[in-house]
Amino acid sequence: MNDMLRRVWAMLVKEFHQLRRDPVTFGLVVAMPLIQLSLFGFAINNDPRHLKAAIETNDSSTYTRTIQSALRNSTYFDLIPVTRPGEGEEMLRQGEVQFLIIIPPNFSRDLVRGDRPQLLVLADATDPASTGNAISAVEQSVLSGLRHDLIGPTAARAPPPSPVDVVIQRRYNPEGITSHNIVPGLLAVVLSMTMVTMTSISVARERERGTMENLLATPLRPMEVMAGKILPFVAIGALQTVIIIAVALIVFGVPFQGPAWALGVGTLVFVTVSLLLGFTLSTFADSQMQAMQMSFFYILPSILLSGFAFPFAGMPTWAQWLGETLPVTHFLRVVRGVMLKGWGFGDTLPQLGVLIVMGVLLALLAAHRYGDTLE
Repeated sequence: MNDMLRRVWAMLVKEFHQLRRDPVTFGLVVAMPLIQLSLFGFAINNDPRHLKAAIETNDSSTYTRTIQSALRNSTYFDLIPVTRPGEGEEMLRQGEVQFLIIIPPNFSRDLVRGDRPQLLVLADATDPASTGNAISAVEQSVLSGLRHDLIGPTAARAPPPSPVDVVIQRRYNPEGITSHNIVPGLLAVVLSMTMVTMTSISVARERERGTMENLLATPLRPMEVMAGKILPFVAIGALQTVIIIAVALIVFGVPFQGPAWALGVGTLVFVTVSLLLGFTLSTFADSQMQAMQMSFFYILPSILLSGFAFPFAGMPTWAQWLGETLPVTHFLRVVRGVMLKGWGFGDTLPQLGVLIVMGVLLALLAAHRYGDTLE
């Protein structure tokens, strides 16, 4: 019995030593729970505040200033003044703001007369979760603000009933259908998971099988090896894209407002960047298992911080900055922009530019890591 316990103890000691020498596995065991706690505890917020809202004021009066102050005080809105017609709608379409609030001409005159002037609120409803509570706060903020101004001769205009007709228009997803937001986002997440994981295993597999030396002995340069490794997966990514888009259109009825070729170009750029990222990770891994573990460290933040699963606008500033470093974040904007907002190729260029820069940096790092010698 004692001999058996000694043997089991020796085996336990051996396993702990092996775990200590494997930093990737140790990180997965220790760091991953801490990362998850940090992200879910600090970065995830289903009730986003301080959302950017463009405001077009066509009537200058005490009442309009009161409304603006009330909206700011609600903490749901950070107001951005616009000065020319159409500017706010373009900002909404480009995703620069989440809301556009329009105060019409003669607003104060109609309010004093009791004609219930309209206050138009346009909301970017591509992500219903990020706008729902804020939309509900608009009318309450307007009413609470005007209650203090409608006194004396205008006291009869004070609520109830509401002295202002707040008109809400949900743009790009008027019915607030969640699948119209989630399903296009799945294209980015699925491509990221498969492309990064499959490519990250490639070089690690060569090393495990002992064929890396054969590759290094060939005339192939690092960039040529990279191209040969990732090009077959581009075809797989194209097939996945066709399947996901077809299901989105046929099964879930997701609209497709923009040109298909613009999404095709964006997908090609994103797939290439994801493959380069996977190749880079593989150069740091000693085995296929390590490569998969490293991929998991990338995939989890990509799902949580990109705006796919939770509202991007609801995250604290540090989490948004971290999310901006993830390729998935930028491709998500391209997919939703083209499919739901009707973006053309020109609209996608800012996001594609970021992805191209990421791709160039990853290619240089991967080529340097791979090298062309055993050293």
